[in-house]
Amino acid sequence: MNRESEWLWIEPIIGSRRISNFCWAFILLLGALGFFFVGISSYFGKDLIPFLSSRQILFVPQGVVMCFYGIAGLFLSFYLWCTILWNIGSGYNKFDKKKKTVSLFRWGFPGENRRIFIKFFMKDIQGIRMEIQEGIYPRRILYLKIKGQQDIPLTRIGENLSLREIEEKAAELARFLRVSIEGL
Repeated sequence: MNRESEWLWIEPIIGSRRISNFCWAFILLLGALGFFFVGISSYFGKDLIPFLSSRQILFVPQGVVMCFYGIAGLFLSFYLWCTILWNIGSGYNKFDKKKKTVSLFRWGFPGENRRIFIKFFMKDIQGIRMEIQEGIYPRRILYLKIKGQQDIPLTRIGENLSLREIEEKAAELARFLRVSIEGL
């Protein structure tokens, strides 16, 4: 967490601009282009890309299916590149003791509700809740418990924090806000 002073705490949130998303978008784009060009090459009967042979592939049905997979992959890749470009999910958590407010900001998809901004008073915070599930896909999420509202997640879904890191993060934030921790 990024603590600026004893009165103000700002925690930046990384959105979809992660190295893993760049890798998956690039791999998906290359694979989709490969499928599409092999399908088109089977239609024309000659290789459009020299190292991707399509001599033994008939256009109907294999070439058509490969074109379909290529087009579907291009759409998925386009979607992933757009989320990276728009940096979906990025923002910040701001805890201000002087104003006694908490502000949560995230970027969403373009449109009327692109800016997601939630603001409430610190007096409405009941505590910090930790959700920990171990197993093949461990899930460790911090929630802010608010009076009369749903719990608000403070950590990203894909953020892989160790048990020690999530406990330290919860303890620091609970100390700063002077609230209790649930779920230990």
